[in-house]
Amino acid sequence: MRIGVVGTGYVGLVSGTCFAEFGINVVCVDKDVSKIERLKAGEIPIYEPGLEALVAKQVKAGRLTFTTDLRDVVSGSDAVFIAVGTPAQRDNGHADMSYVYQAAKEIAGAMEDYTLIVTKSTVPVGTAREIQKIIRAELKALGKECAFDVCSNPEFLREGAAISDFMRPDRIVIGVDSPRAAEIMRELYRPLFINETPMVVTSPETAEIIKYAANAFLATKITFINEIADLCEKTGGNVQEVAKGIGLDGRIGSKFLHAGPGYGGSCFPKDTLALTQIGQKYGAPQNIVETVVWVNAERQRSMALRVIEACGGDVDGKRIGVLGLSFKPNTDDMREAPSQQIIPLLQDDGAKIAVFDPIAMDEARKCFEDLEWCEGPYEVAQGADALVILTEWNEFRGLDLERLARIMNTKRIVDMRNIYKPSEMHEAGFHYVSIGRAEVKAPSASALKKAS
Repeated sequence: MRIGVVGTGYVGLVSGTCFAEFGINVVCVDKDVSKIERLKAGEIPIYEPGLEALVAKQVKAGRLTFTTDLRDVVSGSDAVFIAVGTPAQRDNGHADMSYVYQAAKEIAGAMEDYTLIVTKSTVPVGTAREIQKIIRAELKALGKECAFDVCSNPEFLREGAAISDFMRPDRIVIGVDSPRAAEIMRELYRPLFINETPMVVTSPETAEIIKYAANAFLATKITFINEIADLCEKTGGNVQEVAKGIGLDGRIGSKFLHAGPGYGGSCFPKDTLALTQIGQKYGAPQNIVETVVWVNAERQRSMALRVIEACGGDVDGKRIGVLGLSFKPNTDDMREAPSQQIIPLLQDDGAKIAVFDPIAMDEARKCFEDLEWCEGPYEVAQGADALVILTEWNEFRGLDLERLARIMNTKRIVDMRNIYKPSEMHEAGFHYVSIGRAEVKAPSASALKKAS
């Protein structure tokens, strides 16, 4: 089989490469000439563990190629996937569909016979029908008669684990109207049948809603446990133990019950906001999700206050070290990262910020000004009045506490990912603030003198 993928961003490149791993011939197309040239040269424009090696493998095997010629992609393909961006519009939060609709129009112009057009991008309900209208209108304008179907096939890829998610998914969602289109999609995903991956075949509208509903539900779980964390802090509870206690309930599950500074990234903020707008459009307000959007925004801002409070209510002139800038580990994605809210607020209060991230430094430089860019966690901590852990990269989980104690101006850590145990911070003599757990106070001078 042969497919085309329009768009070589995160979704398009990962999906195309993984389809090639299935043994399918894949041609990826993008209008960005420089990006295509880089891909041909083996340069990967995004960071995703394992992707560079897999792209090289499929290119060498001849199953994965890159081009700027859309006509070459459409011609002879069993299906053409649209995997372009749908960013939230700044003025109203609606998904910007211009790239999707332009791709559909250009595909219509390149069609010569039956074509299955598949939306891989996250799109509002009704998009498949709109694409049908666009293609029909374009074919009519060009005086062409070509049969076609439109399918909604949403992706469920987690950044940092995208290849595994594609190869071993929880389910495949196929939104189609025609048996012909459904059969093509089943054949494309046939390698997954060996693992008995469930395939949900439904209408395009239902498939489009599934994607938004899934992300909104996960964002709601994160927001819920964050509010429970606030309750734990006020009452002496431990949010990690609460999460374990409720997560063992099979109806709830343990995933996405990790308290922190709020969700970010390319999906949850955009998709929750888009779902609220869709609900308003169709007269079905999504009140829970609207609240989740508001609560998450407030939480990210409140995290800066948490750092200020840990520093005695004043960070003016103080050196604050920040470990982790990307919204999660194993990615360089800075979109809607909590760091983008927290760091500027600390700067507004006069803090001097030193930062380090293992992967996201280049992307982060596009987002911040007046930061000290360091080469490692201990350079960040040197002379710091507080060390703030914003992203739970593995290399931050085993820091040498004795070394930190020697080089920091004040032995103070604000751990927004709960990667350390309060007991070990107490033993090391640190003032330790985490999420949803009791604060560990640094021993007083008199206590230290008595202990000696």
